[in-house]
Amino acid sequence: MATAPFHVYDTTLRDGAQQEGMNLSVADKLAIAPLLDELGVGFIEGGWPGAVPKDTEFFRRAAKELTLRHAVLAAFGATRKAGARAWDDPQVRALLDAEAPVVTLVAKSDVRHVERALRTTPDEGIAMIGDTVRFLVGEGRRVVVDAEHFFDGYRFDPAFTTAAVSAAFEAGAEVVALCDTNGGMLPRAVSDVVAELRDGLGLVHGADAAPGDPLLGMHAHNDSGCAVANTLAAVDAGCAHVQGTVNGYGERTGNVDLVTVVANLELKDGRRTLAGDGLAEATRIAHAVAEITNISPYARQPYVGASAFAHKAGLHASAIKVDPDLYQHIDPTAVGNDMRMLVSDMAGRASVELKGRELGFDLSGQGELLSRVTNRVKDAEARGYTFEAADASFELVLREELTGTRPAYFRVESWRTIVETVVGPGHPDADRRDADAVAEATVKLHAGDERLVSTGEGNGPVHALDHALRNALTRVYPLIEKFELIDFKVRILDAEQGTDATTRVLVETTDGLRSWSTVGVGPNIIEAAWEALIDAHVYGLLHAGVEPR
Repeated sequence: MATAPFHVYDTTLRDGAQQEGMNLSVADKLAIAPLLDELGVGFIEGGWPGAVPKDTEFFRRAAKELTLRHAVLAAFGATRKAGARAWDDPQVRALLDAEAPVVTLVAKSDVRHVERALRTTPDEGIAMIGDTVRFLVGEGRRVVVDAEHFFDGYRFDPAFTTAAVSAAFEAGAEVVALCDTNGGMLPRAVSDVVAELRDGLGLVHGADAAPGDPLLGMHAHNDSGCAVANTLAAVDAGCAHVQGTVNGYGERTGNVDLVTVVANLELKDGRRTLAGDGLAEATRIAHAVAEITNISPYARQPYVGASAFAHKAGLHASAIKVDPDLYQHIDPTAVGNDMRMLVSDMAGRASVELKGRELGFDLSGQGELLSRVTNRVKDAEARGYTFEAADASFELVLREELTGTRPAYFRVESWRTIVETVVGPGHPDADRRDADAVAEATVKLHAGDERLVSTGEGNGPVHALDHALRNALTRVYPLIEKFELIDFKVRILDAEQGTDATTRVLVETTDGLRSWSTVGVGPNIIEAAWEALIDAHVYGLLHAGVEPR
């Protein structure tokens, strides 16, 4: 017996790209598409050729430059215009010119949109769907119809909306995706409407469909926070085609997060949805896409977020030490993620032991050491430190407690920073906002038998300090030339103290191969940053296997 078909349709490159602040170039799209294919989706919607020049260019280049193993490209467009003929409509012709094997048509399925937006009659609205689908199928294309505003339209006039879906299937559409375009539906209503439509059209449940049977699909937006739940409800009610975006990108609050949907279906429902073994690479792929879009990954994203399997409470850690499954709903490796232990003022000895194991230290049976480290962490966090996002600083604390000392790569004699405002000629007012500010830092260090004095300039005191420190240490430790500060976060603690508040700084450093995070706390941003920078350089040298001089 043939396996029931199930479609995973990704629209990151088109609907996801409508997210505020996202602007994908053709090169970006060509870089993301292979990642989506590696995930194992069946369809990649590339954009709207003919309407968006960039998307026209994407399909032209994709035909020559992309080799997809699992997915096929889909070109997105609209049905013919009112009163026109499908074969004469330039935008419909552009869909053919894109040479994508699949064409996805957005079709008005809410009679109010037909009458008010398209300014035509309900009968013509139905004809526009049927004519366009029939023409494209006749030209050898597989056709998916996105029934725009389906759920709102169904609740207003179910007869028209049902007729629109029926017209698409009768003309040869392979799938009609039911769109919660405004994102306001709730799961129970989705389930009821899908089941009612399915029965009214005489369609089989998606789980019972045979290859070639017409399929219902679901296209959910997340305005009510229910996009994932609505998509799962639609699948339970008979849909066998799901549309969404990686990382939930999209307009307003976004489209449904496709990775969350397929992980739930595969790991919770036992349904095969992706080709290949892409789910095991989901975390890497989701983060790689985030890098290309230049949108920071969401740490608390289900399954693939950095915090998805991070444990902080001491009670959790004690249980996880016995059996990780006690506080985790799946094995993180199933989606390419990993369990992390967060060390904080909530930590107990079990948290520290597990975190040590994660960092490569076996602390079992060392109760006294665990107590010292735990107490030191709690004392430090009471003063404003945080180690849950600064593994490198925590490791240095742990090593110091293990050995009684920390690696002595250099000794600080002194450091200072100066910020000078340079006012141009003829502008005696030193408070002018357009005056240039120049920061300069001087550091004096001892490494081996050398006294190192160096200055550095930057666009701020911390930038200048970073340059001066690296300039000095590179003379003795050339490897430091590869170190680069790539992220810098500042948090003001005890804000009610105003300018006298304690400051916490987190910095992330890379050597080009890996990155690490360190923390510093001080009465001002410069002192806090200096401490974090010192830890960053010590940790980087230590993990590079460099011996202190």
